Amino acid sequence: MAKLEQIVALKAVKCFALHGYYPEEQLTGNHFIVDLETRFNPQGFDDDLSETVNYEDLNAIICAEMENTQKLLETVLNNIISKVVDLYPFVDGVDVSIKKLNPPMPGQIGHSFVKLSYTSDI
Repeated sequence: MAKLEQIVALKAVKCFALHGYYPEEQLTGNHFIVDLETRFNPQGFDDDLSETVNYEDLNAIICAEMENTQKLLETVLNNIISKVVDLYPFVDGVDVSIKKLNPPMPGQIGHSFVKLSYTSDI
């Protein structure tokens, strides 16, 4: 019998944050766009939020981590994944990415991009 896979995601969550390797970036800040996707096998389709991932929780996790200034975006992504897995241990996979709009470099750069993916061992 085939297994169903459910995806619950938030796309293009816009945040202003002070993440950056250089001290100037942590003073001036930047605009970021976060995408977060969770994957899991649904247990049922009733009207009970305990059987799924609540995207309001995902948004709260993103917002909290974007307020927690870090030098590396990889740290932010890892923290987001850890919080999602802690809250929803039944997830099989999590993909999260951050775009930094207008990174402080010469030239016209639309955004920089970092992505981390988690896959459950089970």
